[in-house]
Formats: sequence, C-alpha cells, structure tokens
Amino acid sequence: MATFTLNRMHLLCRNTHCRSFFAGFIQRAQLSTLESVRNNEQCKLEYLGGENNGIAVISMNRPEARNALGKQFLREFADCTNVVKFDKNLRVVILRSLVKGVFCAGADLKERAKMTNEETGPFVAGLRASVSEVANLPMPVVAAIDGFALGGGLEVALACDIRVSSDDAKMGLVETRLAIIPGGGGTQRLARAIGPAKAKELIFAARVFTGKEAAEMGVVNHSVEQNSDGDAAYQRALKLGQEILPQGPVALRAAKFAINRGSEVDIASGLSFEEAGYSQVIPTKDRREAMQAWLEKRKPVYHGY
Repeated sequence: MATFTLNRMHLLCRNTHCRSFFAGFIQRAQLSTLESVRNNEQCKLEYLGGENNGIAVISMNRPEARNALGKQFLREFADCTNVVKFDKNLRVVILRSLVKGVFCAGADLKERAKMTNEETGPFVAGLRASVSEVANLPMPVVAAIDGFALGGGLEVALACDIRVSSDDAKMGLVETRLAIIPGGGGTQRLARAIGPAKAKELIFAARVFTGKEAAEMGVVNHSVEQNSDGDAAYQRALKLGQEILPQGPVALRAAKFAINRGSEVDIASGLSFEEAGYSQVIPTKDRREAMQAWLEKRKPVYHGY
C-alpha cells in the first residue's frame, strides 16, 4: 500500500488502536526509505542542524551526466521526497545541485534514445509523477538554481514553491528542438507562473534565458550574483529558509495548501480552501503557544501540532 494511502488512513482513524496500527506501518515505510537514501549515489538527502535545524536539503549529484533525469536518478529522487513528505518536524526543503555550473540538464537522452515507443510513455509518466511529488510536498520547497536548468531540469524547479537562481544560470524548456513537448508539467507550471502568452513564446522558440532574465519575467523569485564557489543561489535559498523557519509549521502547510488549491479555481472556491486551511490551525497547540508567547512577550516554541 502506498505510504500516502497509509497516511490518509492514519488521519481518518477514530480510535487510538487504529491510529497506532497505521502509524506503525508509516514509520516502517519511512525507515526503509531512510535506509535506502543513505546509500544513494545520485540524489542525496541531508538534514541541517544548529540554526538551520528544520531544513532538509536534497542534493542532485550526477556529475558525469550533468544531473540528467535517468532511471536510477529518479528512483533515488523519489526516495528522498518520500522521506521528507512525512516528516512533520521539517519546515523547509531546499533542492540544489552539488555539480558546479549545473542544476539539472533535463532528460537523460542516452537512456531515452534506447527506449521503444512503448517504453517512452510510461517513463515520461513516471517523470511527471516524480516532479508532481515535489509540488505536492506539504512544506515549502525552495529551488537553488546555480547553473543550467534545461527541459526537465527547469520543470523540477517550476514544481518548487520558490525559485532562486544565480544571475548567470541558463534556463529553458527546449523540448521542441527535439520534436517533443515538455512532459514533466512544464507546459502547465510555466504558464501559471508567467502567463500563457509568454510561456508559449518561450516554449515555441525553445528559448534559453539567463537567471537575471528569469527574474525579470517572474520565472524565479530572486536572481543573485554568482560567487567564486558557484553556490550563490543555494546561499540565498538558505537565507530564505532561515526566514521561514521561525513560523508555525502547521500554518506553513495550511498556507501552501490554500494557495496551491485556491490559485487553480475561482475566488469563491479559493476562499473555501482558505477556510479549510484555517480550520486546520485552530485546534493546534502551536496556535495556543503563539497567543501565550505574545502575552508573555517571548518567542514562541512550535512543535508542529
């Protein structure tokens, strides 16, 4: 049974025995995934400590293929997202690359060239699902784009809530050059980010643009000057994460839910999603802690429930 289904069943249980039963299954699923992540070669997961406690970093690390989205890479990437999505102690996830000058070069064309027509469809569907898993993570996700983000690489970044790039990064949905279209959600997420007309221009022309141009168009939130270490976008993403860390974790998840769902419907329906999100925070101990901390003139200590 998928861990998502297990989690839903756990939430729907009305008695302690039932909740404990499903909680055990969820814990074992997470532990097995954590074990597999420790052995990952192409996609690594790190939990930061100290002042950055509550931030997890997913690092792409396939230098020989410029982080191309191959089969092994996608398996390891899915392992990482499966770990973080069930961790209620996490406030922020940062997605970055450990390969200097590259975020993600997109599809692994060497692998793709060997696929039959029958194999290509399911593979692309799996890629689309992996990218959607990023968009569906309950906590804020920040993409740190310190280099090339082309095709599927940009699609992964577009699935994140916030995007930061170096000014010299190169981006683009260039699939039409290969007589195909973006298959990892790019046609939808880019259009929602910058509007259909501009998205059509960029996709039809297979245009490659810089991080600075991306910020001007609204493809990324921030563009920063690259540093000598080649990780300026990651450093800026880390600062954003530190800004998010002090906020209530249940509130962060509820706000993301309300914005994501509400932005796809009319405003009346969107307000109902906001109401549903607000109802999630009302009974939490964190909300009561916030009120008490305000009365006592101290910083609140949140626990995520």
